[in-house]
Order: sequence, then structure tokens, then C-alpha cells
Amino acid sequence: MAENNLEQEAKFYISNLPALETRLQGKAAVLKHPRVFESNLRFDLPDGSLSAARQVLRLRQDERIRLTFKGAMDLAREVTSRTEIEFEVSSFESARALLEALGYRVNVMYEKYRTTYTLGGCEVTLDEMPYGSFAEIEGPDAAAIRQVAQSLGLQWAARSSESYLMLFSRLRQAGLAAQNLSFSEVTRRYPPQAFGLEAADA
Repeated sequence: MAENNLEQEAKFYISNLPALETRLQGKAAVLKHPRVFESNLRFDLPDGSLSAARQVLRLRQDERIRLTFKGAMDLAREVTSRTEIEFEVSSFESARALLEALGYRVNVMYEKYRTTYTLGGCEVTLDEMPYGSFAEIEGPDAAAIRQVAQSLGLQWAARSSESYLMLFSRLRQAGLAAQNLSFSEVTRRYPPQAFGLEAADA
């Protein structure tokens, strides 16, 4: 939902995702995309310079195939803000081959199930990750995102600015033996405390 190549969003750990979806429906939120499985490849250069600069180069496949670049996060704002450039490609394998021919390598693969609603001028995604459930609210500015979050009963102070892979890295540092954030490698849910978070819907 980024406009003018600027993505602004807030992420929340959710303890009861079905209940949050029920609240969305009760607010007459519009279902934009039904639940869909996503497979993502994150690329980096051999020296790890993209990750070091907190930049993202991602190839995603769900009902479409998209190539995405994200710039470093601006953490000084109330919500996560970063440059985003995204476009569709016709072939997942061809796009991967092109990136690898340019010297990029797959750094990690990650999966999720995502359901997308729109509410109050914002996009609300319900994400089922291998390690737990989350909601992301993306909108035109922090005020709109905060208003939607509060209307859904989410604690604003519980929001996180960390990406799903940053949260995955925390689990790996704590001893999780998994190379990829996939449902086959990560087979249990973790409590919010494992990520240094609180459940926003508690």
C-alpha cells in the first residue's frame, strides 16, 4: 500500500488472530485478499552489505510474483518508515536467475499465510508466521495507523519496529536451530516474551 515509494507501518504480536479478524469484520473492514500462502526469498551480496545497511531485496510469490527493494528504516518516527520499490515479474525462476547472475545470493527463505483487509484508509494484514501470529497496519501516516490500531483494541505501546527476519534472528541467537523461517523448520509458536514483545491484544 506504499504511496510515493514510502512504506509506513506498525507491527503487533497477536495472541488471538481469529478474534482480531472478527473485530475487523465487526468494523465493516473490507476483505482485500483472502488468506494466501507466501514464499519469500531474501537476497544479499556475498559480503552481506545489504543486510549491514538494513536494506532488503526480496522475491515473493503468492498469487502474484513481486520483486521488492526496501531502504533502511527510519526509526526516529512513530511508525516504521522506509523507501519501498516493488513491481510484478512474470517468472519467479527467471527473476531469481537474473539476481544471481548479478551476484546476489539467497540469504534466507521465509513463509507465511496472509489475509488482507482495508479499514480507515489503512491496510491491515493478518500474518500467520511459523513462530507466531502478527498484524501489520500500513497507512498514509502515523495518526491514521494509530487510529485503526486503537479501534481494533490493540495496545499502541506494544508495536514493534522489527522485521519478521529480525525477530527470527532473535530466536536463532537464543538457540533455535533453523536456517529458514519455514513451517517445516520452525514447528512451534513462541510467546511474545521470546521476541522482547508484548501481545498487543492482551
